[in-house]
Amino acid sequence: MQAGVMTVGGFTAVNLYMMQITMPLNFLGTVYREIRQALVDMGEMFGLLEQAPEVKDRSRAPALAVAGGAITLRDVRFAYDAEREILKGVSLEVPAGQTVAVVGPSGSGKSTIGRLLFRFYDVTGGGIEIDGQDLRDVTQESLRAQIGVVPQDTVLFNDTIGYNIAYGRPDATEAEVRAAARAARIDTFIESLPDGYETTVGERGLKLSGGEKQRVGIARTILKNPPILLLDEATSALDSQTEQGIQASLSSMGQGRTVITIAHRLSTVVDADLIVVLENGEVRERGTHAELLAREGRYAAMWHRQAADAEEAPEAVSA
Repeated sequence: MQAGVMTVGGFTAVNLYMMQITMPLNFLGTVYREIRQALVDMGEMFGLLEQAPEVKDRSRAPALAVAGGAITLRDVRFAYDAEREILKGVSLEVPAGQTVAVVGPSGSGKSTIGRLLFRFYDVTGGGIEIDGQDLRDVTQESLRAQIGVVPQDTVLFNDTIGYNIAYGRPDATEAEVRAAARAARIDTFIESLPDGYETTVGERGLKLSGGEKQRVGIARTILKNPPILLLDEATSALDSQTEQGIQASLSSMGQGRTVITIAHRLSTVVDADLIVVLENGEVRERGTHAELLAREGRYAAMWHRQAADAEEAPEAVSA
């Protein structure tokens, strides 16, 4: 090399030396970026953990003791923003073992009742009781353990079907998971899959249809076996045919339990023991399906409107 002549071996050696120098430097830059991003993420995480919860258990609060599951709303008032009240003195009795449906237009406060029942927020006026116990006087953990919810959009994890059902009660046995799937009428579908209960559902359950996801959510709730059920527009995102099958599973699951159904489609609540019509945060009407239709009030108007829309939909498809 000193003579100005380089052999092939010498050229190769120099290139190898350069690669051994530059590759660790490139890797060091990647590690530096990852460390900086990790520090930013950790800062945000610790900031989140330091946030004081809005809803706190009282000192030495007892656990909720559910005997029958009767729910009472006494002049409940609530506002997310102090300048705009959502619920304006709602009073409601849900006897143990009965089904009460809450219906009304969007923005009337239906879903807010569900959030207050779970105690994601505390009421600003009045109170909510379960078997005579004010929700503010018991622990949040014991309260939520006694309530099962089937939401409009069931959240599934990117894991197996068996895992997603067992999430309702992690200590459940395989036999109990299979029994819950059978009760939700999804066992035949699961067993038809090549991997059965070990089938991965994908991120947020993207490998399952809407009806299949909903049945997995129902099986999860059945496995939890709560005395109180909250059905938050559980079938509003499904087609009519799928809705009928899901509704049958929900009706079976509600037997012997106290059920609050928040619904947009009135056809799903015709068999409820009591239907409450909510409008602008106030109870406008209450009664059975037949009583409300005979009254020719807000419920009857909503029913006739939805029936007319259902009749127009097939005509539009056939045209």
